Formats: sequence, structure tokens, C-alpha cells
Amino acid sequence: MEIVNLILSALSQGMLYAPMAMGVFIAFKILNTPDLTIDGSLVFGMTVCAVVTIAGHPVLALVAGTAAGAVAGLITGLQQTKLQINAILAGILTMTGLYTVNYMVLGGQANLYLQHAELNESGSEVFVSSNTIYKMFASLFPSWDNTVAVLVLTALLVAAVAALLCVFFKTRPGMAIRATGDNEEMVRSSSFNADMSRVLGIMIANALVALSGSLLCQQQRYADLNSGSGMLVVGLASVIIGQVLFGKRSVTLGVISAVAGSTVYRLILQFAYKINMPSYAVKLLSACIVALALSLPLLRRKWSLHKARTAARKEGSV
Repeated sequence: MEIVNLILSALSQGMLYAPMAMGVFIAFKILNTPDLTIDGSLVFGMTVCAVVTIAGHPVLALVAGTAAGAVAGLITGLQQTKLQINAILAGILTMTGLYTVNYMVLGGQANLYLQHAELNESGSEVFVSSNTIYKMFASLFPSWDNTVAVLVLTALLVAAVAALLCVFFKTRPGMAIRATGDNEEMVRSSSFNADMSRVLGIMIANALVALSGSLLCQQQRYADLNSGSGMLVVGLASVIIGQVLFGKRSVTLGVISAVAGSTVYRLILQFAYKINMPSYAVKLLSACIVALALSLPLLRRKWSLHKARTAARKEGSV
């Protein structure tokens, strides 16, 4: 039973981070742009979602958090296209600026819990937990475990987002974004606006990352200013693991593989915690996973070459 709970928890966490993995896939694999805004836009989505959720609008909070990420992507995209700032530096500048913005959104504090003040029967002020989409969904199925409710609702949302992305990248704007990532000079010589395509792609990527932040905020019932630390490595690990499992055959498969990679990555972390790995070693584990996944294609080529040479020697000896 314990292993079942571990797997359910990993799947739930994997689904929560899946939109971020899809955003990283769009930025790094489709647009071929190293966008470092991700650490900041995840927290931006989280902080905006927290404020709107406390105001009593949990569904609108997801929309607002996602839109906040799109705005962050817009700023980064405009720096790249209009100001001709290096992509890495543009992401760093936006991420650095977002730290102050997020601090202001949280009201000058490092974290904000999803609770609001109400007056009880005696007229005293008490803090009440704010409503969230997960709380609303769980109330429809009172017999379900909380982890199962979170997993089911998040999986439905992720499936809807993934389907929309797969359809979008087959439309004219989606094809323009793909073409911009493949060969920007060719796009500039055609009727497409390469700058607009790049900005739109970065906006979509950061909107997805912020959606992950919004979902995390409502699932854990608080927003924290430092939640975005290391999220870029997590996203890259998810994307690379997914591509190792599924390959690089199409954009649709790439979106699906990003979701699968996010889930597998969380399973690896859950089993690492199971063997009592200290929490401070998680980032080192993430870096090792990324390094190993990146080196797999080279290891495969060397292994194939080794087998070919071995076979050639055997034929020669015969």
C-alpha cells in the first residue's frame, strides 16, 4: 500500500509540473531559445494566483496567473527582438526584475498563505482557508483521497492544455513558431513575421510555466517567493527524460513526452526520498539526471559503433 501511495504522489506532482515541462519544451526545443525567465515566471504565476484566490476567485486565479506568465514572456521576447539583447541575458534581466515584482505582489513578504480573515459569531476575527479548485473538486467526491482528487483534476487540466497545444502547432501561427525555431532567416525572407512568432512562442512557454506555478499554489495552499529556484533544471530534466523515452519525431509527441518526462522525473525523486536522500541533495540529483540524459545519445552512438566494429572483426576472422 505504501508503494501505491508513493506512486500516486509522484504522479500527482508530475502532473502539477507538466505544464512547466511543456513550456520548457517550447522554449528550448521548438524555438531553440535558452529562456531563463522560467524561474521567475513560475513564481509570478504563483503569487498572482495566490492574491486572486484569496479574493475569492479560484478559477479566475488560474487564468490570472497564466496571463501573468505570458506578460513575463512578452517582456523577455521584446528584449530579444526589439532591443536585440542576447536571449540568455534577456531572460536573466526579466527574472531579476520579477523578484521585486513578486515581492510586491505578496505584499512585501516572502510567502502568502491562502487564507482570509472573517468574523466569527462572537465578533472576533479568525482566519479561514480560502477556496481552491482542488477543494471544490474534492467536495464533489468526498470519498476520494486528497491525493487522488488532485491527480485526477490536474491530469484533466494537463490533458486539455496538451491537446490545445498539439492543435495550435498545426495552425498557421503555430507553424510559424516552429519554422522560426528551425530556420529564422528563412522565415524572415518569407511572409511571416519572425519577431512576432518568437515573442508569441516565448509568451506561450512562460504562460505554461506560470500555469504550473498557479496549480502548485492552489495545491499546496501558499505562495513562496523562492519556489522558482532550480525550476529550469527540473523542466529540462523532464523534457530530456521524455525525449529519451519517446524520441524526437514530432511536436505532438514532444508535448506528450514532456508530460511523461515530468512524471518519470517525479517518480525518480520519490524513490530517492524513499532511500532517505537528504533534501539538500535533490538539486545535485537533478543536475546528474540532466547530464546523464544529455549524454545518452553519445553513449548510444558509441555503443552502436562498438557493436559494428565487433561484428566487422568477427566477419574478418571468419
